[in-house]
Amino acid sequence: MTLNQWLPLLILISSLVPGCLIFLLREENASLRTTLNLTGAVAKLVLVAWVFVLYRQGQVLDYRFVLAPDLSFSLRVDRLGLFFAGLSAVLWLVTTIYAIGYLEGSPHRRRFFGFFSLCVTASTGIALSGNVVTFFVFYEFLTLATYPLVVHRGTEKAVNAGRTYLWYTIGGGSVLFVAVVGLQVLAGPIYFGETEILAALAGEHRFAVTLLFFLMLTGLAVKAAIFPLHGWLPVSMVAPAPVSALLHAVAVVKAGAFGIVRLVYDVYGVELAASLSLLTPLAVLAAFTILYGSVRALFQDDLKKRLAFSTVSQLSYIALGVAIPGLLSSTGAIVHLVHQGIMKITMFFAAGNIAETYGFHKVSQINGIGRRMPWTMTAFTIAALGMIGLPPVAGFVSKWYLSLGAIEAGSPWVVLVLLASSGLNAAYFLPIVFRAWFREPDDPSARKLCGGNRETRLFLLVPVVVTAVFSLAAGILAAAPNSPLDFARQIAERLYLP
Repeated sequence: MTLNQWLPLLILISSLVPGCLIFLLREENASLRTTLNLTGAVAKLVLVAWVFVLYRQGQVLDYRFVLAPDLSFSLRVDRLGLFFAGLSAVLWLVTTIYAIGYLEGSPHRRRFFGFFSLCVTASTGIALSGNVVTFFVFYEFLTLATYPLVVHRGTEKAVNAGRTYLWYTIGGGSVLFVAVVGLQVLAGPIYFGETEILAALAGEHRFAVTLLFFLMLTGLAVKAAIFPLHGWLPVSMVAPAPVSALLHAVAVVKAGAFGIVRLVYDVYGVELAASLSLLTPLAVLAAFTILYGSVRALFQDDLKKRLAFSTVSQLSYIALGVAIPGLLSSTGAIVHLVHQGIMKITMFFAAGNIAETYGFHKVSQINGIGRRMPWTMTAFTIAALGMIGLPPVAGFVSKWYLSLGAIEAGSPWVVLVLLASSGLNAAYFLPIVFRAWFREPDDPSARKLCGGNRETRLFLLVPVVVTAVFSLAAGILAAAPNSPLDFARQIAERLYLP
């Protein structure tokens, strides 16, 4: 076996080994723990970059280990998986830096960073899975690795949130397991991209193929927070800010959305899904979730819960774009995997900075905070404008391509949904921006602080500024070679162009 074939496995090991080693350290050994965290994050980023270069050169990177007849553990690099792995690698490094600063001096950091690394291992495994069975293994591993992070604080509220999280995710995983077993029985081993297998069976087994699609979709919709399976997400905001950032931008919800993309594009194929009328229900459900999440966000005074319902809404843009056949809509859906991630992680970093520095958790408490934390709130403002869909931030590019794709596909109602969503986005994000920059602080002691800046610690400030720059750069440089948009377009062209 060549080194190229081992590279996908090495990418996993780069976070798995540091995570396991961290569990063996003493709690007070902070310097070695930090070294392991940063070494693993940098190693993963370097390995993903190396794989990117090799893949562009036409190299085949495929690791397989036979577990049993017709059952293999498969890691394989393709464009879509590399796209998601790249997002995970970049944002893991940034979130690691943020988490080191955020949790400084707090208890149970060994446990936190150990499971933190395992969580990213699972996310990377989902990205690089070569077949449905391997995807399922990492998908459920992600549930187990994330639970300790959700309940990290150990309070009654955190434990209850963790219980809710497990009910939803294990329930969804059970449904997904039934679907994966059903696919294996019906069609044998399914490797991503081999859509001709189910296409050949659809004529004789139409009902079974249709049923398995909706079972898989249900299992994936839990982590993707699609209505009515979204209830765990706002509750999980009791977790520390680095966990919230990880849940919303890299790990759980993004794994669900990525799974839906794989289901439609690489398991069933767009042509088969459309011929079986599977895409229309997905489009309607995604459109409803977009509007529902936005409306719920309007009434949340807790800042992280408002951001959570925003994620419920924004993440369904991906499912909506996938459900509209066409080159442009697929490009918009795929690029939003990255654009939503970098914008939403910026907002959660900013919310964490405000809570950590001033103890403010509610929108009604942040009057004048922009004059005290100008860098943090500038980053938040950039991300908020992007979420609304204003140029030149990344979110505008996603919505533009989704709108063009809807018109191309003869579905103008989707444009109306996107316009309504943007209006609602403005209705719940602009009041935050207005309060932060233009309102006077409510309490006299805070008002005195407005005369001088009191930004947060450097370890917390650098990540939020970096991801805000990413959000701007992804929009301004969207037409550049190897930009997220360019890479997303290449993935979409593989689906629709000969």
